Amino acid sequence: MTDFIQTAPEVAEARAAGRPIVALESTIITHGMPWPQNLETAQKVEQTIRDAGAVPATMAVIEGTLNVGLTPERLETLARARDVAKLSRADLAACMATGGTGATTVASTMIAAHLAGIEVFATGGIGGVHRGAEESFDISADLMELAQTPVTVVAAGAKAILDLPKTLEVLETNGVPVIAYGQADFPAFWSRSSGLKAPLSMTTAAEIAAAHRMRGALGLPGGQLVANPVPAADEIPREEIGPIVEAALAEASAQGITGKDVTPYLLSRIFELTEGRSLVTNIALVLNNARLAAAIAAELAGKPTSRAG
Repeated sequence: MTDFIQTAPEVAEARAAGRPIVALESTIITHGMPWPQNLETAQKVEQTIRDAGAVPATMAVIEGTLNVGLTPERLETLARARDVAKLSRADLAACMATGGTGATTVASTMIAAHLAGIEVFATGGIGGVHRGAEESFDISADLMELAQTPVTVVAAGAKAILDLPKTLEVLETNGVPVIAYGQADFPAFWSRSSGLKAPLSMTTAAEIAAAHRMRGALGLPGGQLVANPVPAADEIPREEIGPIVEAALAEASAQGITGKDVTPYLLSRIFELTEGRSLVTNIALVLNNARLAAAIAAELAGKPTSRAG
């Protein structure tokens, strides 16, 4: 594996010492936010994890090599890069085999984390079932990855641009535990509540870590989705963000935008329609997820923190 995987020194040292590690994706850097907020946010997320007693491992493919953790220099280079590939399960191996450079999505970050022995991953929101999927069959690979790769994923629910009831149905069908943290409702990214009840609810990082360990002991495949609501002070209530999402979806449909281009377009358009407020909320929820992920990782490493849970 060392031929095609490069582990950052900070991550290698943490793994050798048995310290908690939290995986991070890189599409949020290359496709989710504009420069320089993307670099600033990535740095803040990594520091938030360090402050909580864990070590961040941002994943990316650089010139054919899967990087488990990025040095500060490589993080900035990636944040400034243009035309970076967006890698999911279907693209990861081909990009590496051809010496390409790409940013990892939820699915490919889970794969990378599992290869590196990392059990917890913090992100913003997962992908899911797109609206109109009954005709387009557009369903994110993130859901299938959660069904087969044993990584606990901390997210602010699924992105509100998706069909959330169908997303929950697909997760249930594939046996993925969906655990709302600290509340009964399933959060909807920018909003604390989607109006839907989550299948499961837990109130501490220790409970979530214990559920992760029990799944392994039972030999159950796949991971867990921890749905962590955005802090109340930072949320955009669903009655406010709902009409904006609908407007952006209508524009995307009118312009014939499909596939992987849909989510970046919608996030960019919603940023414009909210006059930047959606980005502020996005940053807040990512930092919040990082804190909880660090607490779960610490429980799994046998070194609990007092920061969350």
